Amino acid sequence: MKTNKPLTLLAFAAALGLSGLGHAAEFNAVQADKSTLVFGYKQMNVGMEGKFKKFAVQLNFDPAKAASAKAVLDVDLASIDTGSSEGDDEVAGKQWFNTKAFPTAHFASSGIKSLGGNRYEVTGPLTIKGRTQTVTSPTTVTIQGNTATFDGAFVLKRADFAIGEGPWADFGTVANEIQIKFHVLATSGK
Repeated sequence: MKTNKPLTLLAFAAALGLSGLGHAAEFNAVQADKSTLVFGYKQMNVGMEGKFKKFAVQLNFDPAKAASAKAVLDVDLASIDTGSSEGDDEVAGKQWFNTKAFPTAHFASSGIKSLGGNRYEVTGPLTIKGRTQTVTSPTTVTIQGNTATFDGAFVLKRADFAIGEGPWADFGTVANEIQIKFHVLATSGK
């Protein structure tokens, strides 16, 4: 009797639950120590960069159910690292982030749309200094085993959030456009 070995092996693997076809993991355990939140801007037409040292991400992402995925980000604005302690103190002040009155920036996804392959579009309200704007970020998700990385970027306009008031409102000194980049590493709960 002649058997079809590939078909027999596939049926055997499916019977044991090893095929993995149609079964995706939910990535929800964020590895904070392996995740980054950085920003870039121009000051007097010179490119500058910085980062936030403290932020928390809550994530529930199953690639098979992307439309129902959720992402929440809370950023400790006082954890900003501009590259100098003088700069850090200045941007924590009232004319910039006013961290005493508004210590946290908050984002919560309201929609995640698949763009095909491993590309997604994440949309939701971002609140900074009591002002809220909807932002959209193209995001690439790379899955390897039970680990997924989420890489994305978007541009926010600091004037929309009153970041840099008074003499700092001049876009010739500090540009209005701030590029935000994130890299989040998460594992599945399996």
